[in-house]
Amino acid sequence: MGRKKSEKIILPPELPPEIPDDEVEVSDEDLQFVQHNRQYALGFSRLDTQSITKHVTRVADAKEDALEALYEKRLKKKALQKEKEESGVQIDPVDALPVKTLDGKLYYRTLTKTSTLSELGDEEAGSTDRGIVRLTKPERRAKLKKQRKEAKKLGKELEKVEEVQQTPQAAVLAEVKEDLTAEEAFESKKQKLAELGMALLSNPEPNIKSLKEMLQISKDNDHAIAKLGVLSMLAVFKDIIPGYRIRLPTEKELEMKVSKDVKKMRFYESTLLSAYKAYLQWLIMLEKKPSFQHVAVRCICTLLDAVPHFNFQESLLGVIVRNIGSSDDVIRKLCCATAKSLFTNEGKHGGEATVLTVRMIADHVKAHNCQLHPDSIEVFLSLSFDEDLRRQEKAAKEDNRVKNKKNKKRKNLEEPSQMPGSDKKKSRKELMTKMREEVAADYKAASFTPDVTERRVMQTQTLSAVFETYFRILKHTMQSTSASQEEIANSDSGASGSHPLLSPCLKGLGKFSHLIDLDFMGDLMIYLRKLASGSGNSGNCSQKNSKYLTVSERLQCCIIAFRVMRSNLDALNVDLHEFFVQLYNIMLEYSPGRDRGEVLAEALKLMLCEDRQHDMQKAAGFVKRLATFSLCFGSAESMAALVTLKHLLQKNIKCRNLLENDAGGGSVSGIIAKFQPYASDPNLSGALASVLWELNLLSKHYHPTVSTMASNISSMSSAQNQVHLSIVSPQQAFMDLSLERESFKPHNESMKLNNKRKKGSGSSKSASIEPIPDASSIDEDEVRKKLSTHFNLLRDIKENERLRSELDRTTLYLQLYEQHKKQKKKGKAKTKRSKVLTA
Repeated sequence: MGRKKSEKIILPPELPPEIPDDEVEVSDEDLQFVQHNRQYALGFSRLDTQSITKHVTRVADAKEDALEALYEKRLKKKALQKEKEESGVQIDPVDALPVKTLDGKLYYRTLTKTSTLSELGDEEAGSTDRGIVRLTKPERRAKLKKQRKEAKKLGKELEKVEEVQQTPQAAVLAEVKEDLTAEEAFESKKQKLAELGMALLSNPEPNIKSLKEMLQISKDNDHAIAKLGVLSMLAVFKDIIPGYRIRLPTEKELEMKVSKDVKKMRFYESTLLSAYKAYLQWLIMLEKKPSFQHVAVRCICTLLDAVPHFNFQESLLGVIVRNIGSSDDVIRKLCCATAKSLFTNEGKHGGEATVLTVRMIADHVKAHNCQLHPDSIEVFLSLSFDEDLRRQEKAAKEDNRVKNKKNKKRKNLEEPSQMPGSDKKKSRKELMTKMREEVAADYKAASFTPDVTERRVMQTQTLSAVFETYFRILKHTMQSTSASQEEIANSDSGASGSHPLLSPCLKGLGKFSHLIDLDFMGDLMIYLRKLASGSGNSGNCSQKNSKYLTVSERLQCCIIAFRVMRSNLDALNVDLHEFFVQLYNIMLEYSPGRDRGEVLAEALKLMLCEDRQHDMQKAAGFVKRLATFSLCFGSAESMAALVTLKHLLQKNIKCRNLLENDAGGGSVSGIIAKFQPYASDPNLSGALASVLWELNLLSKHYHPTVSTMASNISSMSSAQNQVHLSIVSPQQAFMDLSLERESFKPHNESMKLNNKRKKGSGSSKSASIEPIPDASSIDEDEVRKKLSTHFNLLRDIKENERLRSELDRTTLYLQLYEQHKKQKKKGKAKTKRSKVLTA
């Protein structure tokens, strides 16, 4: 339908008043603003001036009457155009979109009669006499549905074509693009970390807020970026952490007016402390994740080693003590090295970290029931204690007492000579003394040099924690006889499976035995005696407990007892005969592949060579036992025993009668007890009634050093009263021959002589004896193969033993669970019966 002609005419808006260019004033600030912001003014150059001039035009040099005439002409032109448009055919709004003018009105597009007839087909033109083509609403809807269906079909076909066109090359290109974007992101984050770290290291105070940004980057999903962030923050904190512990200001201090420098310092310290706290919390979280555990523990150990005096010391020590007995070798070694550095470098923290670490380790051992790795207690051996602290403390107290006396005398002398105006001087002096005391206290807090009394208190606390741990381990070992059959099966054959901390505990007791209080000496000797004898709480010798303790551990108990006695010889009066009895019996239980020969050599040196007095019967018993021991074991053990035997013969002249051929030595007066080789006590063995026939066999030993030592001992006689004690100790002899054992090759002369004799006799056994092959004739590949098969077999055997123990453990747990289920069912049945009865 056409529009009405009586439509209201809308006049354009009034034009602004014209201002001549001469009157326009532009300030310098406007010019600077335009020059600095030229890029924002570029948008005005892109405006469509033609469309603007159609609606708003300004005619130059025209009067007001002429302008009104021009506006009237424009309005007449617009009215004529509307009449022409109304004479045409209007298109339905559904088929054509309207046009919106700048005035805000909608105008629908129209077509003339001729144009509509020309666009229509011949059939439609013949049928429509009026020239108007209009569709009904149902036809329009059907037409729209068809168009939508066709569009959907075209979209599906296009998707299929795209899927077909996607080749493996396109997938590879997509993956390459993803990798490139990931690498770019990695490099950008890496560069950002480097920039932040360098800024903090160069000038930390203004850039202290960058720590939060670095911490955010270290929490990235990419593991490599997270590790780089954590390590970067570690380097920054090591450099910027101050040499004192930060104390945040209180509420009263915050209310006080302070200078700008103090405010800056407070802000810097608070920001640093909060970032450090968040960093430690993040490290503790990462320490629980397997992929980040090594990095987190390394960062914590490095921080504690570098700045042990700083805040949150206990949280760092907690992580280290928790991992000090870890099954991971890397983590355990890191934690142990950090603990040792804390013990040796007490100047960094003043001894506080040492006390905390030792106390935490003691609690950790108690919580795990002494079932930890030996390294967790072996760190105590790095502790050092100053024995002169008592004398220093007494000297300091004496100095303070003398100073106080002098000050009192000065005050008494000054009081009668006071003038009327001396009150002011007195108050000034009091203020000066107070200020000096405060400065001394601050200096003492800043410098990690504690007072002598404080050092002595910390040392006593450390010692009490160490000896508490050691006595707990000894007590746990004593109670090992009441262990379950499961623990016995899981323990290694004869090894310290149920008490892994016993060996480092005995080492520590031997090192710090001179610092043990005399009140605990009696209990310590009782524990050591029972452990050396292999007896439990009941005091009777138990075969089960002897399986728990190795020969080396029992020998260590004897060594510790002798060291304790030697360091406290004046205060203690303990009979050590039982320890000699245990050494006499342990020597026959020694096994070279299982036990440690250096421990045996140390026991021989400490108990037999360095002991001042020996009973003749006891000395003769040990001489005979050492000769028998030398026949049974290798060259190193035999040499250590022969050195000890020679030392005993040189110290006890009467025992040289054992070198004679006649029974009883020939010249020993009195009744001689019968020789009893199986006696458990050296005093009851009757060794003086025997002869050292073992030396004759040892003089033909394959090792020349052992044979020469045996021949030298056998050449000694009782007539030689001169005592020349041998300089070589059993330990040194054992070490020398154990090092020579690898490179030593026995001479083949005796073998050749035996072969010649057997060939001359014509015996058939000569064919079975073959000479020892030279090193050049040995095939290394065959030896390597044999050794590999041998060690693989041993490994499989150990793995099978471990799997069997795990299987036994799981079956035991399943049985216990079934019993628990049965008990639960019985309990439920009882409760039901009780309910029924009550009902």
